[in-house]
Order: sequence, then structure tokens, then C-alpha cells
Amino acid sequence: MNGNMTGGWRISVDTGGTFTDVVVADDRGRFTIGKALTTPARIFGGLSQALADAAGKLGLEVTDLLARTDIFIYGTTRATNAIVTGKIARTAFLTTAGFPDILVLREGGKFNPHDFRTPYPRPYIPRRHTFEIAERIDAGGAVLTPLDETQAIGVLDTLRARGFEAVAVALLWATANPAHELRLAQLIEQHLPGVPYTLGHALNPILREYRRASSAAIDASIKPLMQAHLRDLGADLRAAGYGGEILVSTTMGGCLDIDSVVERPIHTVRSGPAMGPVAGRRYAELEARLEPALVVDTGGTTFDVSLVRDGHIAITQETWLGERFTGHILGIPAVDARSVGAGGGSIAWLDDAGLLHVGPQSAGAEPGPACYGRGGRAPTVTDAAVVLGYIDPDYFLGGRMRLDAGAARAAIATVAAPLGIGVDEAAYSIFAVSNEIMINAIKDITVSEGIDPAEAVVVAGGGAAGLNIVPIARELGCRGVVVPRTASVLSACGMQFSDIQAEASAAAPTRSDAFDRALVNTALASIDEQLDAFAARLAARGFDRVTRRYRVDAHYAAQVWDLAIDLDTARIASEADVQTLVEAFHAAHRRVFQVDDRASAVEFLSWTGRLAVTLPEIAVSAAGARGAASPGQRAAWFSLDGAREAVVVRGDTLDVGAVIDGPAIIEEATTTLVLPPGAQARLGAADSYMVTFTA
Repeated sequence: MNGNMTGGWRISVDTGGTFTDVVVADDRGRFTIGKALTTPARIFGGLSQALADAAGKLGLEVTDLLARTDIFIYGTTRATNAIVTGKIARTAFLTTAGFPDILVLREGGKFNPHDFRTPYPRPYIPRRHTFEIAERIDAGGAVLTPLDETQAIGVLDTLRARGFEAVAVALLWATANPAHELRLAQLIEQHLPGVPYTLGHALNPILREYRRASSAAIDASIKPLMQAHLRDLGADLRAAGYGGEILVSTTMGGCLDIDSVVERPIHTVRSGPAMGPVAGRRYAELEARLEPALVVDTGGTTFDVSLVRDGHIAITQETWLGERFTGHILGIPAVDARSVGAGGGSIAWLDDAGLLHVGPQSAGAEPGPACYGRGGRAPTVTDAAVVLGYIDPDYFLGGRMRLDAGAARAAIATVAAPLGIGVDEAAYSIFAVSNEIMINAIKDITVSEGIDPAEAVVVAGGGAAGLNIVPIARELGCRGVVVPRTASVLSACGMQFSDIQAEASAAAPTRSDAFDRALVNTALASIDEQLDAFAARLAARGFDRVTRRYRVDAHYAAQVWDLAIDLDTARIASEADVQTLVEAFHAAHRRVFQVDDRASAVEFLSWTGRLAVTLPEIAVSAAGARGAASPGQRAAWFSLDGAREAVVVRGDTLDVGAVIDGPAIIEEATTTLVLPPGAQARLGAADSYMVTFTA
């Protein structure tokens, strides 16, 4: 690397629905946390406040902090939130004549096939915004019907007249021959100048037309929003005096330069949950925990779960925005992070039968939980934590934000009264329901992947993770819990440990019983050409520590769902390489489904190369004890039997090796770790609490 990329500081930012998190890594590997409420109207408002918080702890002004920084990594939920709330651009979908219902019909599938009460889901782009283009290419790439440019120009004129703001193009078999999509791109630039567009074959060259079309539609629909957002962010940072590199976290668990993300903003969708496992893997390694790691991230709105096994983060192409089959598939490779609506801001409510539920609705940052004193009145998990004695109202965010305990009790009372129980019992019940939601999410990603939760260690992150992760892990029989002192900013920490990553794919379908090595190697060569161009551009800016990995999506003949199989080599050079690949598929199928079918041929479909450019490694160092005396004790609820006294310890008073026995509450400036009776925490050398169960 160039010298200017090794000696400076690094800032990572995660802008969530409730808080904006900042982590500053200095040249000695020490982390400093800054936190502020997110300002949705103008992201830099909350970001600048979080930067000021971190800078103040370092005795610096924001301008001084930025001057010492070489790498700035930004993560945002802006794209995800826009999709969830429907605040996307007015987007047109262009597809081959005769196939206008790709986004309508999807891939089929239904969890309850005999339940006819559920309405058919709406397509991502309304059917009336779908336009057919007269053309046709076959599966071999031959042109059956030439592109009718006159008809296509007429469609584009209609789009201009109707005020469309973006265009998604996904023509049939464009992966075999992209000529018609490329010509449409030229026509769009001529007749709709300035209107952003996405070509399906360029963004996601896979065989399945729905997934390719869905990727193109999602990417195009957020381009106007995200391009303006990222360009404004860059301008705001430059105006504040920052002159270093700006990177953006992606859904693949890495980061990209801001120019690449502006071109393909789909990579920012669900990028926040993708960074949690990156941090979790690193913290588990630092504490020498080599067993499978379940990484959980409890934010203000969601509880995210991901799996790290043998040092590898699980990747999936089954990422749905919303429920599977009824939501919209992202279509591109992404970190396998399952999310449920159970976070600190999740709202507790009663259904018509009087049953208690938690989430998925969230109070967010505005107005936030009732205890924030910002006008919120709905009872939330955070309000319940205040009532139960887990959170000190005078020490939230290290005392920077005082909570209203009376407002929290009043909010919880709105569910306690109909249930006919006390406020404290209702608060504990809210936690019990929330815990069950989280336990089921963990079981989904472990049991379905052939992992016994009892074999795993939990790495917990998120501002609310420490409130209930210990009883959850004990219920699952896990081997222990790792809670970093930086748990509240787990995703932002993940950016500190991430690489710059890029992927390129090519469709080259073949079978194990008639494997076409020439076809596959041509596809792999085309992948390398794309990755080479990306690597050369980064090398010119000082990023030159490069590694590559390859994988293929495969299934048994006549199966529908694919498994991703890693390649040991960059080319399939011999029959032995083919057999190695086939054996790897059999093993993966047996691990996931507990069975293999060696009598069936294996079909290999899409081939992918991933390039990782390693950033300078952050060597995390533990901070010594530096705080004032701990508060002592306070009453807290650990069961419905009533409150009991718990030891209260300020984390900044502890030295490495300190041991705390439950019942206890360990208070950090931005998070709280609750230790019920029978749990013990030890502060490790890598600045994480190691929790074990003594009873």
C-alpha cells in the first residue's frame, strides 16, 4: 500500500433508523465511539453530531479529527428504508414482448398453499409501469427477432411524457447475448438524457429471469435517491475538511469506493446487517473462540442473526425484502442475515384476543420510546428495560441523554391494565415475548443450516443486545456469549475490519455428466477481466493487497434451489477438478439437507469471482480502567418472582481479567450488559466480556 494509506486514522459510520454510530480507530488500534440520534431529513446533521461526540472524547475538534483520518467508511439504511416505505423513484420496467409478468408471477411458492385468504402480492414495479420491447434472443444467444428500434423509441417517448424517473431493463436471455440491452442503453441516453437506468445483464448476469429482473428493478428504483444522497454526503465531508478516501459498506460484507456504489446502489440495501458478522468473526477470533459463532445485532428496530462457521460468513442469494415469496428478492449475493422486528424501539401491543405481541412496528428515532421524552407514548422494549431496572435513566449514552422513567412506566401501563397485571410484570412479559422472537430467529439460521446452537458461541452487538442476550443464549444451550465493549456499534466496527470487495458473475450452465470445461473457463476468464479492471483502478490509489475466491451455484438435476459451492482453483483444468467440485457439492448438500444423491447429475449454473482488497489491519487494544467508582447496587427484575438487588458496575472501572458474577448489571457508555443469577462475565484482553453460565 502507499504510505498515505497506512499511518492515518480510520472512521466508520453506521446510520440506522434510530442512532448514527461513529467508530474512530486511531493509529494504535484504540476505538472511540460517537453516537447521536439520526436526522432523517439531512443525514449529515446527525453524523456531524456523532463525529463531534467522538472528537470531544479525544480532545479534538471535528476538523482536527477529519484531518488525521485517511479512510472514511459509510454505511446507511437509506436505501432499505426507501424500499420498505415505498419512497422510491417512479420506475419503468422494460422487458421482452410477450413476457410482461416476470415481476408479477415471481418464482412461485407459498408457505401455506391452502390459505386463500392472503391476497396475491403486488409486484415491485406496478404492472402498468411495465413496457414490452419488440425483440427476442434465444438461450444460445441467437437473435430470433431483431430489436425494433422505432417501437423502442416510441416507448421511451412515452416514458418521458409520463414523467418516469428511472428505467430498469431486463430482456429475456440477455445473459447469453446482451446486444439488445446495450442498444437500449444507447437509446435511453439519447431520448431520456439524465434519467438513470439499470441493465439486468450488467448488474446480475444469472439465468433466472425473475431474480435478474428484480435486481434491475430495485437498483434502478433507488438510483435517483441514493446517487443524490451519496454525492451530498461526499460534498458535506469535503466541506467539513475531509480529504481522504470515502468508502461505502455493502450487502456483501465488504465495502466499495463511493463511485462504484453510485453506479450500483443496490449494494447498499441491507448493508447494515451484513457488517455485524464481519465484526462478530473478528471479535470471536480475538478471544480465540474457534467454534461456530452466532452473531446477533439488536438495534432500535430489528434483531439480526448471522452465522460464522470455519471462519467463513454465510452468503446467500435468497435475500428477500419482506417475507419470502411475498416480498421482493434482492437477487444478488449477500451476507445471510435473518432479521425480525424485535429491537429496542419495538412496540408492545395487544391483539383483538388480548394476546401480547412485540414488533415489528418500531418507535424509531422520532418520536422514539416514551422514555426518550420526545413525544412517544407507545410502550417499547427500551421502556420495559427502564422499568425493570436494567437501564439507569441518568446514565443513558454515558449520561448525555436523560431518560424519563415516569413516561416509561406510563407507557407500559397501557398494556398492563388490559392484561390485569402490574407494570413490572408487564415489562417482564414484554421481554419474555421479545426473547422468544429472537430465539426462533436464531433457530432458523442454525437448525436449517445443520448447526446445533449448543455447539456455538454467541457474539452479541447492538445497543440493546446486552439486555437479554444472556438468558437467550442460556435457553439455547450455547457455549457462552462474547459481548464487545463496543457492542452498541457492532456494524460500524465491522466496517473497521472489512475489506474492499467486488464481485463479477457469468452464466455458464453445464452438468457433471457432460461437463463443458471450455465454456466454464471462458466464463471464469471473463470474470477475471472484470475483476482485473476493478483491481487496477484501486491499485492506482494505493490499494494493492488483493485476494480472489470463486464459487458456483449448483443443484441436482430437476431441483429448484441452488447451493453455493467454493472453487479450490481459478480454472477447471482437468477431470479431477470436476470431480473435486462434484464432491464438494455432495458434501454441502449432505450438510444442509442431511442427504445426498450421488446417482443424480449435478447442474452448475452461475459462476462468481470475488475480489477482496485488504485494508490495513486494525489491532484492537483494550483500554485500562479509567472511570470513577461504580454506583453500587439497584433493584432489577430477573424473573416474575419480583425484584432483587443486583451489583452495578461501570465498565470503565474494570481492568482486563476482572470477573463479575450475576445478578449484576455492567454499564458501558453506550450499552448495558445484564447478568442474571447463574451467569459470570470476565473482561478479556481484546476488550470483550466473556459470559459463561455457572448454573
